[in-house]
Amino acid sequence: MAEKLLEVKNLTKLFHLGKGQILKAVNDVSFHINKGETFGLVGESGCGKSTIGRTIMGLYEKTAGDVVYDGKNIHELSDAEQFAFHRRIQMIFQDPYASLNPRSTVSEVIAEPMEVHKLYKSKKEKVDVIHRLLEEVGLNRDHATRYPHEFSGGQRQRIGIARALALNPDFIIADEPISALDVSVQAQVVNLLKKLQVEKGLTYLFIAHDLSMVKQISDRIGVMYLGNLVELTDSDNLYENPLHPYTKALLSAIPIPDPDIEQTRERIMVKGELPSPIDPPSGCVFRTRCPFAMDICATKKPEWKEVEKGHHVSCHLYNDKVPVNRNKGVVINIR
Repeated sequence: MAEKLLEVKNLTKLFHLGKGQILKAVNDVSFHINKGETFGLVGESGCGKSTIGRTIMGLYEKTAGDVVYDGKNIHELSDAEQFAFHRRIQMIFQDPYASLNPRSTVSEVIAEPMEVHKLYKSKKEKVDVIHRLLEEVGLNRDHATRYPHEFSGGQRQRIGIARALALNPDFIIADEPISALDVSVQAQVVNLLKKLQVEKGLTYLFIAHDLSMVKQISDRIGVMYLGNLVELTDSDNLYENPLHPYTKALLSAIPIPDPDIEQTRERIMVKGELPSPIDPPSGCVFRTRCPFAMDICATKKPEWKEVEKGHHVSCHLYNDKVPVNRNKGVVINIR
């Protein structure tokens, strides 16, 4: 049986904006990540996926719920325990241009976390580690003396990955690490992350909005909408048997590189605008855009339910007590 490394339990994160306004960024989200796996978290902009990553890191203080890492609640750690915890979990940020100090050399960027945690006693040992990390991410030791502005976006992201590896972490949160890169470079970075995972036994939380790319790296995938987790299952099953209407719409938007199939398949259009997280819809948050919305959707939040082994969904269509026609009003054919 797989061993859990990280467990998120009923996590909620609210932002108080003043004048009585509260932004509901994350609402009662639960999932776990096993050691050595990649857990993909997907959804459109503003759904709360990056907020979950930053709350796990401790960059945001939780509003409610728990984050348990290797058996310990990270929000209840002492200062000394927090310091040790941050050696085990690191983050790769979305923007490779903004995440690197333009006034520091590549060597200084990578060395900074090592100096904070006092990992190496001699300068030679530290330099040797920096050179090794650069080579592991596809760069060379000559790059150590250069500045971030001298590199392309893909190379800068490789530097960010090297910095994340500097403390020999067990767990890495990759917050949309490829969204700012050219398509040709995205595959290179994903392949690099997969290679490093095998070599170093890493566990990933891979946050993205591109479902087609997430499938290439993830073992299991969670789909988020407006701060809520709406579906969770293994990667292959999500593509072969999506259950939630929002997941089906996301998958139908992925182009298929076969013109005959592409012309004949039914595109599922999500109507309306994304509601504000300051004033989300009552009941099911997706109901205002859902082609299957029923009366109960407006009054009751759907139960988070395991409809088959390892496949969870939050939708009244899969509530045994609610008689519905799941194909009402739309043809679903995304393969």
